[in-house]
This record gives sequence, structure tokens and C-alpha cells, in this order.
Amino acid sequence: MKYRNVGKHGVKVSEISIGTMYHGSKVMKENALKCLEEAHNQGINHIDNADRYGLFDDIQMEFEKRIRSEAIVGEFLKDHSREDFVISSKVWFKMRESVNSEGLSRKHIKEGIQDSLKHLQTDYLDIYYCHRADYSTPLEETISVMTNLIDEGLIHYWGTSRWPATLIERAIGLAKNLGMYPPHVEQPKYHMLERYIEVDILEIAAFHGLGLIAYQPLAGGVLTGKYLEKIPKTSRAAKSGYQAGMLKQYGDKVSQLVPLAESLEIPLNQFAIAWTLQKPEISSIIIGASKPEHVASNAQASEVTLSKDIIEKIEEALKDS
Repeated sequence: MKYRNVGKHGVKVSEISIGTMYHGSKVMKENALKCLEEAHNQGINHIDNADRYGLFDDIQMEFEKRIRSEAIVGEFLKDHSREDFVISSKVWFKMRESVNSEGLSRKHIKEGIQDSLKHLQTDYLDIYYCHRADYSTPLEETISVMTNLIDEGLIHYWGTSRWPATLIERAIGLAKNLGMYPPHVEQPKYHMLERYIEVDILEIAAFHGLGLIAYQPLAGGVLTGKYLEKIPKTSRAAKSGYQAGMLKQYGDKVSQLVPLAESLEIPLNQFAIAWTLQKPEISSIIIGASKPEHVASNAQASEVTLSKDIIEKIEEALKDS
């Protein structure tokens, strides 16, 4: 496993991180713990959480049976050295039936951090993300409370997740003018078939030293090639519709990528993840795995180097017809 700095900052994260979005719901606790253990075995030091992970309303199971993913990670950390990991979580989503139980207000963030720390069984977070933008709360208020949390030692860095480029730029400028901490990292979606960050966010990251820890490098499994022939009716792909839509639009392009991966004698999932890591602005790529063997396979992408010739062939396969 290789490691990179988070932007211009001193903290280092593994090139491959593990996400916990479905731990506690679609990935049951026992299997989730096995995935986390395998991630640790592979040298992965960054575990990404959110307060809402494990509790999403679109999961087809009884709410009482779901487990907040942070609680599973907290249990995992009890048997390991907390200092060896870079732990992140997020705040923004509505957590209970209360008008103030969502967004990025000082009240909700202060309550959110305490709740996350309790479930994770730790005294601090390494990274705390604003899970989405909140246009009902003044940006200065959000920046101020994140700065307070850093000064209090409850978090080390703060970040944004899926914020538009203009708002990220505004937050950085405003924080600097106020003498506060600007966001240190952004968490965008990024894979071969959705490349919006190349328009402006990569440039912002390079200019300001903003770290980028991206997620969904396999387009929900589409870039593993497993759905090229058929999407099983009982699979998450069949229920969400996202993968079906991606395959309808990009299936022919994914098919063209398969022989390129085969020419390197690696599976398509490693090929796709390695492609995202070619961008120097990317600090780490978050994988979401439901089985330990998937974690192990995805982690191997850190060892894959794509030549200039292969990258050119990828661009040729992906270009608009």
C-alpha cells in the first residue's frame, strides 16, 4: 500500500480508503468487521464514516435492525491502536424529527460531533466533513464552528463533501479573510464515467493545496464489468436503477475497457481504481466493499501503474462518439 498527503497538509492516508456507507444495513455487523480487518491487513489506514451511514431510509429492512456504521467502527477500534488510523465522519443529514436536526448550523454541528465521537468511541476525528452544502446557514457560521472544533482538539481537519466548486472557493477565501481554518479536503464522486471534478475542482485543489478523497471509483459496480451481461434482479443495482442507467449510457465503453485491463493481466476493478489515482490531486480513493475478498482485490490497485500508452487508450475508449 502506498500513502499520500492530504493535499498540502501533513497527515498521510493510504491511496485506498474504506468506506462504511452500508455497514450496519446491507453489510451486516459481522461481515463489516471482517472487511475492516482485511482493510487493516492491506495497509489501509483511512476509514470513512458519516453519522447517517447504516441508517439510510432507502434500505429495505426494518429500521430497528439497522446499526449505525460508526458504532461498528467504534467496536473495531477497541481492538486496534486508534492512532494508527485516520478516521473521518460527516454531518448534514437529518438525524431525528426536529427542525434543527439537520444542516450545518452551529447547533447541529456541535451536537453531531459529540454523537459521532460517542458512537466511534474516540476522543477526536481526524477529518470532519460537511456532508452537503447548507444554503440556509451563513457560510461564516459553519466555518467558525469548524474552526472552534479544531481549536478544541475535537477534530484535526475539516472538509466538504460534494460541494460545488464556487462554494469551495468562497469558503477558502472567506476563512482566510476571517483568520479561520479553510476547508482542508473535499470528498467528491470520481470515476471514469463521471469526471466533473476535472472541470474546475482539480484546479482548485492544485492551487490551494486542497486534498481530494474521492468515492465511488467503480461507479456502483459498473466498472467491475460484472453487470455487462445481466443485472441480477435481487441485486442492489437492480433496485437502485443507477447501474442500469450507467450501463445503458456507457456499457459499450466499459466493454472496450475490459481488454485493456486484460492486457495488463489485472481485473477491471483494479484497472478503474488505478486510473483515478493517476491524478496527483487525488489523495485517496474510497472503496465500499461488502466482502473481505473485495477489499483485498481493490486494495491491490495501489500497486498498479498505468503507462502513458494505456492512459491514451483509455481516453480513446471513453471519448464521446
